[in-house]
Amino acid sequence: MPTVRADKQRDLLDGALRVFARDGYSRASIDALAQAAGVSTRTIYNHYGDKAGLFKAVILDSATRVAEHEIALADRLLGRIVDLERDLVTFGIAWSTPDPATADHFALVRQIRADSAHIDPDTLAAWQDAGPIRVRRALAVHLKAHAAAGLLHIDDADIAALHLVQLTAGSVAAASDISAEHVVRAGISAFLGAYRPEHARR
Repeated sequence: MPTVRADKQRDLLDGALRVFARDGYSRASIDALAQAAGVSTRTIYNHYGDKAGLFKAVILDSATRVAEHEIALADRLLGRIVDLERDLVTFGIAWSTPDPATADHFALVRQIRADSAHIDPDTLAAWQDAGPIRVRRALAVHLKAHAAAGLLHIDDADIAALHLVQLTAGSVAAASDISAEHVVRAGISAFLGAYRPEHARR
């Protein structure tokens, strides 16, 4: 298989990400993908085989980079807890705040959810492993550590991580008419109502 210079491959993946994020998988054309990346259609076919191969490369590359960004944020905000409720609120607000650097990725995620019937299930599974599942497991590691320190009572850290995200960023996304901080504070209150140890509730 012909190789593509690293800088040209980066341009190709970034350009294709913008097109897939804008048009979705089904509507994105090879011509538009090639034009956005500044390469020929032949380069795409030679290096990725077809549009499906390019799409898989794009979503895995983007998901991996965003996961690394999110895990670094979680490490910084959840790695050391001083005041549990205050620090979880700080995490929730940061997690719920859109980052321009990841805007194309999450636009692509919305397109994937709308177009999932036309995307190879193996590609969808690989994306989940590289992105959402990897991030959730990283959050679970922090929650387990805080449970071991007696700050939380958790039976299933993966479920607790899912609850933490849904009660903060997930709820903010679903309630655009309410201030993000208010939603996050209420979400963390609910989270602690479920996961704070009994002795700490008194």
